[in-house]
Amino acid sequence: MTYEFSLIFEKFPIFIPAAFETLKITAASILLGVVIGLIAAFGRLSKHKLSYYPATFYITIVRGTPILLQLFVVYYGLANIVRLDPYLSAVIAFGAHNGAYIAEIFRGAILSIHKGQMEAARSIGMTHFQAMWRIILPQAFKRAVPPLGNQFIIATKDSSLASTIAVRELLLKSQQLGSSTFRFMEYLLIAGLYYLIITAVLGFFVHKLERRLAVSER
Repeated sequence: MTYEFSLIFEKFPIFIPAAFETLKITAASILLGVVIGLIAAFGRLSKHKLSYYPATFYITIVRGTPILLQLFVVYYGLANIVRLDPYLSAVIAFGAHNGAYIAEIFRGAILSIHKGQMEAARSIGMTHFQAMWRIILPQAFKRAVPPLGNQFIIATKDSSLASTIAVRELLLKSQQLGSSTFRFMEYLLIAGLYYLIITAVLGFFVHKLERRLAVSER
């Protein structure tokens, strides 16, 4: 069978709804991951056992098991307890997965700020929360931008795994069209181009943000 690469240009627009679905899953899971990550990061930094050990257990489990397994646990494993639709299952699984990595990014960024800044803030009457919110976190966020950007790009590519539970994102769209026309290569290339465009645009904006924050620091 010869490849018809003209199909790539002809059928490219019909993938737009699937691309939006991919973006929706990615954005929602990243937002959830940032929230979970911040909570887990503070848990890991806490001196209280009730905060430290659950956060450490969560991060260890998530980072030590495959993301596909976590997706199946949420979608299939919890079916006897609560039946979640494929989209929500993907957001929860990917959000929890991203959260574990984002937690370590935030924790590392916070620890990179010299402890003397916290001590100085406390010495002028700030509470621990005020010092963390006004002094430590703004600096930590700047340092966390590059690894966060990488994690967001990884999350975009990981969203393709949602196809395994029938979420109509880019990869599932290419598989469905490929199986009906036996033009798998052409449709997989279209999906690949969309992923490449999305990650390239995301990488561009992350790079611009890095440069802007670096200028503001100077």
